[in-house]
Amino acid sequence: MKVAFVVPDTHLSGGIGTVAEHARRLRLNHDFDVSLVLDREMPGQWTYEQLEGVPLVPLAEAQEQEYDVVVATWWETTYALFTLRSARYAYFVQSLEDRFFPKEHLPQQIGAGMTYGLPVTFITEARWIKNTLHELRPDTSCYLVRNGIDKTNFTIPDEVDVRLDGPLRIVVEGRPSVWFKGVPEALESAARTEAPNDVTVVSADRTGLSGKYDRVVGPLTHRELAKIYAETDVLLKLSRVEGMFGPPLEAFHRGATCVVTPVTGHEEYVVHGWNGIVVDWDDTRGTARMLDLLARDRRYLHFLRTNAVATARGWPSWDQSAQFMAVALETIRARPAEGTQAEGLRLASDFRTSLETYALERRARRELAFAAATLSWAPPLFHRLVAKRWFRVLARPARPLYRRFRVELERRALDQ
Repeated sequence: MKVAFVVPDTHLSGGIGTVAEHARRLRLNHDFDVSLVLDREMPGQWTYEQLEGVPLVPLAEAQEQEYDVVVATWWETTYALFTLRSARYAYFVQSLEDRFFPKEHLPQQIGAGMTYGLPVTFITEARWIKNTLHELRPDTSCYLVRNGIDKTNFTIPDEVDVRLDGPLRIVVEGRPSVWFKGVPEALESAARTEAPNDVTVVSADRTGLSGKYDRVVGPLTHRELAKIYAETDVLLKLSRVEGMFGPPLEAFHRGATCVVTPVTGHEEYVVHGWNGIVVDWDDTRGTARMLDLLARDRRYLHFLRTNAVATARGWPSWDQSAQFMAVALETIRARPAEGTQAEGLRLASDFRTSLETYALERRARRELAFAAATLSWAPPLFHRLVAKRWFRVLARPARPLYRRFRVELERRALDQ
């Protein structure tokens, strides 16, 4: 069976890592002819060691081949999906991706949402996503394939060690610059605790990192991350948007509990008061009190950690998860297609054209608003000076400051 996963880039991320795990195991354990198709020009090689032997194919080369199933893996890859010749088309949805974009990125938000109307069969990794897609598209099939855990690296301890002394060991995981990961809120909550604690931040990107913490580590391999979790009491993760929500489950495998928000995906395995603690949104004070409770009541901490390990034992490995992916792809190939290539290509092209047109109109409105705001106060002398070449040359060092000023004016004009 010949399968292609269309990927947007080769950068290290949870979403690409999930596709990489499935691709390798489908190829090695299930005799699938699997390739990864890069939908754009990008320098560099794969950053995943486990993908040795899985071919990375440029889009132009893939368009000359024929496949049994091709699978989009990110909303932007749906544009390239229907340019490939295939018997069936699928969409691996790892989260509802329109939620990733704030209002400043409205075109992308709209574009991501529109892709769920394409004639494809859905595959997803979380029950809440499957239920949502069923409500949005009751006319199409959706297969649930839970993410596995690398149990070679995230090994489950035979016994949960008892920790009675020392500061509460907290890990905060995520990129601080990504608004929905909640890293600043997590650090603020840890800073408001009264009991002694030790905070480690795990992040490959430290842009925007601030607040109180004891150390920052990353990027880490799975083996290194597993070692960090084994030395951790609690993973503090206050995300606002998640798909399957994997980091707490990885921590469970190494004997740590978690304090999390009720983000989508947590209900797959986190049970409040049993194997972790679920706190309210934007409640740094309440979150700090929960951390203090775990620091002072070590019997309760041990209870949560023990049940977290029990939860981890029942979760599938990547090999087991790949078996479900193989069955889903074989079923998709055997069942009637949800639509034709021509239908999908026309819809995807219409979506893309509409999105680009809207983005151009939005840009024109910003420029018009900026021009109106500027001309209302700029004196005629300034405009006469700008028309002089010698003035523009002398003013060149001030261009970065001018650009920042212009962006701010555009933003304010757009908000009005």
